[in-house]
Amino acid sequence: MAMVSVQNLIKERKHPFILALGILLICATIFFLYSNNSQPLTFSLGYLQNPKPTTTKPSQNATVSLDTTQNVDDASNTKNDDSNDSNSNVYDNTTTTTPRNNDDDNDNNLLVDDVDLKIKWKACKGAVAVDYIPCLDNFQAIKELKSRRHMEHRERHCPQRSPRCLVPLPNGYKVPVLWPKSRDMIWYDNVPHPKLVEYKKDQHWVIKKGDFLVFPGGGTQFKDGVTNYINFIEKTLPSIEWGRRTRVILDVGCGVASFGGYLLDKDVITMSFAPKDEHDAQIQFALERGIPAMLSVIGTQKLTFPDNAFDLIHCARCRVHWDADGGKPLMELSRILRPGGFFVWSATPVYRDDERDRNVWNSMVALTKSICWKVVAKTVDSSGIGLVIYQKPVSSSCYEKRQKNDPPLCGQKDEQNVPWYVPLSGCLPRLPVDSMGNLVGWPAQWPDRISSKPPSMASLSDAEEMFIEDTKHWSSLVSDVYLDGPAINWSSVRNIMDMNAGYGGFAAALIDLPYWVMNVIPIHMEDTLPVIFDRGLIGIYHDWCESLNTYPRTYDLLHASFLFRNLTQRCDIIDVAVEMDRILRPGGYILIQDTLKTLNKLNPVLRSMQWSTSLYQGQFLVGNKGFWRP
Repeated sequence: MAMVSVQNLIKERKHPFILALGILLICATIFFLYSNNSQPLTFSLGYLQNPKPTTTKPSQNATVSLDTTQNVDDASNTKNDDSNDSNSNVYDNTTTTTPRNNDDDNDNNLLVDDVDLKIKWKACKGAVAVDYIPCLDNFQAIKELKSRRHMEHRERHCPQRSPRCLVPLPNGYKVPVLWPKSRDMIWYDNVPHPKLVEYKKDQHWVIKKGDFLVFPGGGTQFKDGVTNYINFIEKTLPSIEWGRRTRVILDVGCGVASFGGYLLDKDVITMSFAPKDEHDAQIQFALERGIPAMLSVIGTQKLTFPDNAFDLIHCARCRVHWDADGGKPLMELSRILRPGGFFVWSATPVYRDDERDRNVWNSMVALTKSICWKVVAKTVDSSGIGLVIYQKPVSSSCYEKRQKNDPPLCGQKDEQNVPWYVPLSGCLPRLPVDSMGNLVGWPAQWPDRISSKPPSMASLSDAEEMFIEDTKHWSSLVSDVYLDGPAINWSSVRNIMDMNAGYGGFAAALIDLPYWVMNVIPIHMEDTLPVIFDRGLIGIYHDWCESLNTYPRTYDLLHASFLFRNLTQRCDIIDVAVEMDRILRPGGYILIQDTLKTLNKLNPVLRSMQWSTSLYQGQFLVGNKGFWRP
């Protein structure tokens, strides 16, 4: 019929129509040839209806590699002029294909899954590669330090560019032992460090039994076991009231964190910290056990906690010279200790009488008097171990009555900085007051504290209403969405990090479940960390453009709510994703709430590292890290 119609057209001399038909055929032919050499046009009914959560599997051809991957023994460019940096082309080796419609947040909640992100991942190399911590293993920067007198070599020295290598797994790495069994035993192959087993074998910190490392609850000062030691402290000073008045504590030089681990039985949450030093992997042991812990040191810089945060601070032979540098280390404790809070010090100068210990004790007496701390208890237990308990004042009257203003009270300017790369202060922080000039009181007793209005919240007319609404929001989101919806095996979760914690509502909503949450307040966001501590939770300040002070493979779940859309204005989302991969355990999860545009930027990076991902309700990206390593 088509041939007949054309012949009739020719006979009837309808030339213009024939010419138009010919041009149309030529255009169709060209379009056909072009489309065979480019990506086909695709249309999906998914844009016209609400889809179910779409699982995105790792791309089979996401061959990702950084040809400039650094050997971690030399990954040490300090923060200076990078114009002659041999690794300055590290960003040029990353090529991405922009996802279609990436700028449209109304694509009916579809996660773009056809992006081929071409990065060639390589494994980190070097003697410390398996346990690599970029900001603490910067050996070149450490080598160039002019002094180590004040533990400068244990502080953060981040490389100029975050190394884009993936940390390898230890040989024989297994899925971690689950909580609560993990408190007492972990797989040796997951943290294969025998040094502490030998170094502390007579003190029962840790023992190797077959394939496991076992933690019997011993310690240098815990001769009768950590449980007896904890009870001994409360018996010495009953007003401590573990789990009611005293809820949030700091354990300085924590060893393997048995003190904090056993205090969990008393509803006490402990921020355990110690430096990365010759006590090999003590913080890694703690986190593998499922006990809150972080790497830090009291050196030349303030700790990354707010003022007046902790109810109690503990030190059992923590090897800190409190009177060093004019007493700055102890004044740093005074900064972060809540007014009326206690400092429990168990060390040989308290109960031995040799010349060295006597000199240390006399120095401590003078220093604590100068900062208005008073001794409220001093005793020795049946094993011969002694301790002293100091209390920080609850009023400013002592400061005003001192004969010498030494150390001086801090000025307003000294108290305004978020403690991030801020030098230790030689002044004494003033006690906190509210907008009416009244001293801020102690929070409500636990567990009422978690839901009561925090004392540190601004005294604004709508502050309490805002706090209540935030609490309700997270309670509903966690119970109705997080725990009931996304494909997360919550039974395998113990250590959680909230990367942008706000008021701590996410952690508060999980408080009755067997998890603990490290709440992180990014330094470029509103400072709400005092509120988190007031609620009886723990947290730190951090800049997500840098690496975190923790070992690889130490968290089971990373959570973030609207962090990335602001963060990516400051640093590359790829570097943040690499850090997430470093600190998350194989088999662990991420749960990210953000705009679809942001999620579509993050998703291809995770896929390139062979993570599986899915989108839930159009705004929650769920990722699962596998065991793949390059």
